[in-house]
Amino acid sequence: MSTERPEKPVIYISVDIEAAGPSPSGYAMLSVGACLVDADDTEPGFYVELQPDREGVLDSAMVVGGFTLDGLRASGTAPAVAMQQFADWIESVTPAGHRPVMVGFNAVFDWMFVADYFHRYLGRNPFGHSAIDIKAFFLGVTGSSWAGTSMNFVAERYGLSITLTHNALDDARDQAALFRAVRGEQVARV
Repeated sequence: MSTERPEKPVIYISVDIEAAGPSPSGYAMLSVGACLVDADDTEPGFYVELQPDREGVLDSAMVVGGFTLDGLRASGTAPAVAMQQFADWIESVTPAGHRPVMVGFNAVFDWMFVADYFHRYLGRNPFGHSAIDIKAFFLGVTGSSWAGTSMNFVAERYGLSITLTHNALDDARDQAALFRAVRGEQVARV
């Protein structure tokens, strides 16, 4: 396939977020965690908890992460500072001449918060306007059904033991392991 511009090599970054509800229009992003897909779990990764910038709360979302808005107001990082720290970390782990690519399990959820916060607070998104969704990638590699893309099913297929902690960095690391496993199957089929 010919393109008019040369394709940059990519660096895959697994990202997970916790939020106070289903969309950034009314709910705050509470934490974000990220790690390099192809690094082991001893690499430090990135993690930050954010001060809430919206008041909407879905009780079931708050229970999952164990956060409270009052607690994050007191101990969280201001969103503009947090997003600058995240952008700086992305830049620090992205080799010169490479493009960072966000990877997530149900990336559409995490990406909408990440993109909204980057644009709102920094005026740009280091990931651009796209991400790789592990569920969709799994569908393409395996031909599975949508119902077969649950994290438990995918993890079981590859012999991975994953228990979501809802700590964004821990979950990003688990997602990275899933992506590596699916990618390994894809490479084996080629």
